[in-house]
Amino acid sequence: MARAIWSGAISFGLVNVPVKLFSATEAKDVSFHQFQEGTGQRIRYRRVAEESGEEVGFDDIVKGYEIDKGRHVLVTPDELESVDPGRSHTIEIEDFVDLDEIDPVYFEKTYYLAPAKGAGADKSYALLRQAMEDANKVAIARFVLRTKQYLAAVRPARGALVLETMFFADEVRDPAQDIDDLPGDDVELGERELRIAGQLIESLSSDWEPERYHDTYRERVLELIARKAEGDEIVTERAAEDDGKVVDLMAALEASVAAARQERAKASTSTSKGSKAEEGDQAAEG
Repeated sequence: MARAIWSGAISFGLVNVPVKLFSATEAKDVSFHQFQEGTGQRIRYRRVAEESGEEVGFDDIVKGYEIDKGRHVLVTPDELESVDPGRSHTIEIEDFVDLDEIDPVYFEKTYYLAPAKGAGADKSYALLRQAMEDANKVAIARFVLRTKQYLAAVRPARGALVLETMFFADEVRDPAQDIDDLPGDDVELGERELRIAGQLIESLSSDWEPERYHDTYRERVLELIARKAEGDEIVTERAAEDDGKVVDLMAALEASVAAARQERAKASTSTSKGSKAEEGDQAAEG
């Protein structure tokens, strides 16, 4: 059973909805420890002073903010505590906006909100969820989690209220300013190219089914680890290199459309055979 990482209330107008916050996702990355090759000894890291090389304890460490190259302003824990936002138990809704207006680049991490048990929150929670769903609105709010203030979007989804922590506007980079040589609107695109590209998009379009997508790299790494744990000898092969040939855009688009249609036809035939086999089994059972 998941454990709540924060408890408080959603506040909008004069209405308070007691809630608990739960993580909605969990990272499945494969993590490794480091060892010295040949000895099998584990590598450990220490905090050492740059000049003396002596190890420094946590109590003797202060933070420094670099204002110029090599120039830092040192800040003590007490000084940071003086500007701490303080503990908060309220998700303060400031605005309601259309969901379609929010660029997904602003979303950072996802949490679930659940009504707090024994607080009579079920009705107010369900009311807020349903009203937001009917209006297709998202609540924009602020709250404090672990001494950090967050901007957040609260939206109805999966039968629950979902909270997305968000980046502030000055944390989102402008690609036009940060990336050189982005193609602009002045790039000439032929009607035939656009039509074929549209056909390719249509050929590859499907319903969103997240279960279809797997982290194939993580699966291969775990398989490799399992084989090595069983004593298998691993033979490595060099990955194929790009030959550097320039591909004709129209030829690539047309070939891609043909391949996509062929795959769809094969998938449709396979589904049809499966359905007929099920019908046959059912008839046999009958």
